Amino acid sequence: MLKPLGDRVIIEVTEAAEQTVGGIVLANNAKDKPVTGKIVAAGTGYVLNDGSVRELAVKVDDEVLFDKYAGQEVSFEGTDYLALHEKDIVAIVE
Repeated sequence: MLKPLGDRVIIEVTEAAEQTVGGIVLANNAKDKPVTGKIVAAGTGYVLNDGSVRELAVKVDDEVLFDKYAGQEVSFEGTDYLALHEKDIVAIVE
């Protein structure tokens, strides 16, 4: 498995629905880019100027909402993930 460094997390992205509430099937190019996913790995935290480490506000298995165009797409052992900084996470979905 991937082990992110610092304040980075690895997210397994939740795919967008292919059908609207009204039952209309969307073409692949008409779907919005996914913005939710589950954290599968997290770094140790953010290193502050004095050398101390601030723990991340999120943890593994949290479902999160993140910025639409944030992060780096990564493929590892046949699975696609998104690697991004904690600052790009907008909220934890409860």
